[in-house]
Amino acid sequence: MTQNNPILTDDFGRKHNYLRISLIEKCNLRCTYCMPAEGIALSPKKDLMTADEVFAIAQTFVQHGVNKIRLTGGEPLLRKDFPEIIEKLAQLETEISITTNGILIDRHLDVLKQFNVKKINLSLDTLVPSKFNTITLRNQFEKVIDNLHLLLNNDFKVKVNVVLIKGFNDNEIIDFIKLTEYLPVSIRFIEFMPFAGNQWDRSKMVSQTEILNQVSVHFSESNLEKLQDEKNFTAREFKIKNYLGSFGIISSITNPFCDGCNRIRLTANGKIKNCLFSNSETDLLTPYRNGEKLENIIAAAIRNKKKVRAGMTTPEAVDNPLLNQDNRSMIAIGG
Repeated sequence: MTQNNPILTDDFGRKHNYLRISLIEKCNLRCTYCMPAEGIALSPKKDLMTADEVFAIAQTFVQHGVNKIRLTGGEPLLRKDFPEIIEKLAQLETEISITTNGILIDRHLDVLKQFNVKKINLSLDTLVPSKFNTITLRNQFEKVIDNLHLLLNNDFKVKVNVVLIKGFNDNEIIDFIKLTEYLPVSIRFIEFMPFAGNQWDRSKMVSQTEILNQVSVHFSESNLEKLQDEKNFTAREFKIKNYLGSFGIISSITNPFCDGCNRIRLTANGKIKNCLFSNSETDLLTPYRNGEKLENIIAAAIRNKKKVRAGMTTPEAVDNPLLNQDNRSMIAIGG
């Protein structure tokens, strides 16, 4: 039984019922927008949450109103104790989903089914094998495609996350949408966002307006349908008339959705990030190990949340590398 507790409500009245937990900082891909070319300094193993600690800290959040948990990484399926973590979290009787690059899905399919993890976000930035190798620095395209179809054939609800980068994959927007004609999949186009070491600049970004212009020209405006957005949405949802699947646009830079944000992030080393763009973090793991109550610490972290993008309210602020690079690399946040 969850409580309607104000510790998860910020000063702008936003109630946070969605916890994203990064299980690991490692990944078996090296996507250039996620991991700096030189890699990152990994947290020592002793500083990472154990399976029991993941459960206990998540349980505190659930007791105060969280009813959705998403497991991320790095690549969460690299955790050797991933089945144990899923089994423990299933006891909380809350919705559990994962974000994965898809490479290891086949190894964990039975565990996902057993504990009713039915919603999968699969990262796939190109449909061209050679470009996949370029962006990920790994030759795993066929494996990811095979596991995408494996998920769909087993009735999982799949969203495909596509980070758009101008000059790299913006010419594949239509190809991705064509997948939705016969596949029950949601394609989610994500604006390229700035994180430490990913060489972000606005010229590389593909905006919602540019995406919809391409779609309207190719499919015609009369065939483009606007769908009802989910409560606390991140993606504005669309579909092509009579297509089986749909597509969405996550426009954190050009068209943010901060007013309805309900998300909290917990890093693999047990720190709260109250905003994806925030360089401010609050340690929960150390006080938990010291036997301290977490409620007051959580409440303070939530109250400190800024109204928009960690205080970057203007395009000039977003473009300022002193601000937009003063954060973890994406691989150490987990999305």
